[in-house]
Amino acid sequence: MRRSWPFTVRGTAAAVLALASFVAAAQIGSVQLLGFGVFLLALVIASLVALHLTRRDVSVSRSTLPGVAATGSTLRVTAHVSVRTALPTTPGTWDDAVPDGLEGRSGGRFPAVGSGLRGGDRSVDLVYDLRATRRGVHWLGPLTLTVRDPFGIARRSAEIGETTRVIVTPECIDLPPLTAFAGATGGMLQATTTRLGQGADNLVARPYEPGDSMRRIHWRATAHRDTLMVRQEEQESTPEATVVLDRATARWSADAATGPGLDPRFEAAVDACVSAANALVRDGYAVQIADADGAPLSDVLPGGEQAAVTTLVARFATLTAQGSTDLGTLSRLWTGSTTGPFVLITGGVTPADVDALAALPAHSVHPVLLATHPQGDAIDRANATGWFAASIPAGSDLRDAWMQVSRAELPIGSGHGIG
Repeated sequence: MRRSWPFTVRGTAAAVLALASFVAAAQIGSVQLLGFGVFLLALVIASLVALHLTRRDVSVSRSTLPGVAATGSTLRVTAHVSVRTALPTTPGTWDDAVPDGLEGRSGGRFPAVGSGLRGGDRSVDLVYDLRATRRGVHWLGPLTLTVRDPFGIARRSAEIGETTRVIVTPECIDLPPLTAFAGATGGMLQATTTRLGQGADNLVARPYEPGDSMRRIHWRATAHRDTLMVRQEEQESTPEATVVLDRATARWSADAATGPGLDPRFEAAVDACVSAANALVRDGYAVQIADADGAPLSDVLPGGEQAAVTTLVARFATLTAQGSTDLGTLSRLWTGSTTGPFVLITGGVTPADVDALAALPAHSVHPVLLATHPQGDAIDRANATGWFAASIPAGSDLRDAWMQVSRAELPIGSGHGIG
């Protein structure tokens, strides 16, 4: 964008005064006033010529730290401005356009730049901080640079450089382990044993069988039991967990389907989804992320692989509400087998929705239901049917709700069928 009026306040005053001098000189026949008006007019014209005839090649590149920002975090932006000019420039001002979703002061005084005839380009680094306020993909820029002539009479503003993409992801909140007892719901302590005859050393011993290698004899166990014992290979299996983010538009506001970051309740649900997935992956679960209709929202996250969580968080930067899945569908999809921890995150869940989900808790070792704006007595009814349920309204502390659903005791009236 360029300013339509090329003069500063000083330049405007000089132009008006020159015009007034011409009018007054004609009225009273004053040669001095006429000369004064000619001088002011020449000064204004010379300022415009000097400002526009001096060639300046300006380029802008930006970098951000961090490269991807989480909602609520601070982002440091560095705009590297390269200027090539034959003549020295005067100080000016700069302003970098900040989109909705980011906020902060992004402007200031641009320093004078010396001639580049001998030393090539001159560069200036403009550094400022922004706060990420809304999830999504935002475009920073262009940068508007305003320069003035040496007398401060004329000015020229121009937009320079391209826009720079800034990705704002959900906030991944550090949550405690799902249960108070290690291994109570699986985790890294859960293992299965296979007898392979040969393999890695373990502390588990079994009676010798023909074909076992003599190198695998467990001498301490042999002496203790007075019979030949060999070491048994133990192979750990990764337990699984499921996190379901209900994106059905009927349980969110219309803004949730319009774009990311517009519905505070949906944002709370997305934050809860990535935070729950992070906690489960950290505890050793292979985590499946799915929609309420069973459609996967990402690849399975391997247990202990925090890098996979980083990829998930970046992918969820543009996630919106969509579809019209009934929660009864979710119950039918997951009641055919037994699974580890099962976390359902939804919005305006009703008591009828809870009734449709009543069969699901019996098929999970730790079923968790988190709702941003439950209707009626939905939470109480969910707890009575076997869920570990809590409300997570927008602006609340997710850790408090997670601690509530992480309690070891089953709710009164629980329908769990897993020992």
